[in-house]
Amino acid sequence: MIVTGIEEQTKTKFKVYLDGTFAFVLYKGELKRFGIKQGEDLAQENYEKIQNEVLLKRAKKRAMHLLEDMDRTESALREKLKAGQYPENAISGAIEYVRSFGYLDDRRYARHYVECKKEGRGKARLKMELAQKGVDRSIIEEVLEEAELDDCRDTIRELVRKRRRGSGPMDDRERQRIYGYLMRKGFSSSDILSV
Repeated sequence: MIVTGIEEQTKTKFKVYLDGTFAFVLYKGELKRFGIKQGEDLAQENYEKIQNEVLLKRAKKRAMHLLEDMDRTESALREKLKAGQYPENAISGAIEYVRSFGYLDDRRYARHYVECKKEGRGKARLKMELAQKGVDRSIIEEVLEEAELDDCRDTIRELVRKRRRGSGPMDDRERQRIYGYLMRKGFSSSDILSV
């Protein structure tokens, strides 16, 4: 492999391009340690050492650090590591590493999310939010079936009571406004209309 480019990102970090494509980010000392210079050949042995000893180790540490701050889905953690410009094999290795210790579990994340957010939200909203966070649809369905969601009609009644501007019968405009609000909260049309 030929080093076709070394691009400075910061004073100490450099993007390394091999055979014309971006390969990885290394620090200045690592460039010297592995003898990486533009236009020169990078030995396969050094390439594998960089992948396995430097980048994988760094990705594992970064994954642990990211999970220290807050629980994340696998998809969210993968995106954060991609944003850190780690190669795909280092990302996969880091995810397997944190998963092996139980630090990464989409099912646990979904259960906790539903438990914390179920007040004032319908199943459709919870389903959409979890899907946006990258949780697999089968896990979402399983978690929502397990969850003890209150009777949504009681929740709808409470939300309508809070959103009403006056007493007495609602005019069409207020009914449409509240209906739209409840739909955005993820309640089904049939439940809203029955209330």
